[in-house]
Amino acid sequence: MAAGNAAAKEQGDRTTPILVLGKVSEILNCFSIDAPEPTLQQIARATGLPASTCQRLVQNMVREGFLDRDGDRYRIGLRLVQWAAPGTLGLDVVRLLHPIIQQLRDDSGETACVYMRDGQFRTVVAVAETLHVVMRPFLVGQVMPIHAGAPGKIFLAFDPGAREALKDTELTRFTDVTPISWEQLDAQAEQAREQGFFAAFGERNSDVGSISAPVFRYDGQLAAVLGVGFPTQRVSAADVPRLGPMVARAARDASAALGYRPPTPASAIEGNHP
Repeated sequence: MAAGNAAAKEQGDRTTPILVLGKVSEILNCFSIDAPEPTLQQIARATGLPASTCQRLVQNMVREGFLDRDGDRYRIGLRLVQWAAPGTLGLDVVRLLHPIIQQLRDDSGETACVYMRDGQFRTVVAVAETLHVVMRPFLVGQVMPIHAGAPGKIFLAFDPGAREALKDTELTRFTDVTPISWEQLDAQAEQAREQGFFAAFGERNSDVGSISAPVFRYDGQLAAVLGVGFPTQRVSAADVPRLGPMVARAARDASAALGYRPPTPASAIEGNHP
């Protein structure tokens, strides 16, 4: 009987959630690109944890290197960053495309990024940062909505799942020019398909613009979105004729690196017949 109880207890230990890990996860969820350095009071308020419990967990997370402390504020710790790096570098797409976005950064002078979609959001998975002093930060792991900004229009144009993910979502207006109707988004997606790239200015932040293009896998499915981001004080709509084709060309190089071969036009095939 005792052996049966022990076995049941062991099975229960395997399936019962470890509550402290859930609390640690709630604390880590308090850190974001928009709020990278919350105070202990802000963490306690956001998690709903008792102040004493929150303080004890945060102190232990600092001790283990999960968090760093600067005065009364906290940041994600270097140890967590180090653990995350192998996962990012392990992505085949990231490895293969990194030299291409570095070249795009050098050619354009602006920060070059690669995005992947997760539901109704897009996430930065690789960055080659501009050398300009004036810049807007784009960080690996940064999560943004699909409907605002140039990368999202590429997802909507070439990834059927993107529209499906957004169809029942209320579109948030971030600035005066954020598209919040499907008429606007469908028109922008069509323009992206026609051009092979899309440029957007001030849709998510009024002083930030972006130009993006699609990266395809060997089977023709969208693998990622590649593009540049910049402060609008340096790049305007007048620069799109120069930068748009540059971004599209880098995206074609990226697609080729992933094994994609564009279909041969029917007219070219017919022209080969005697």
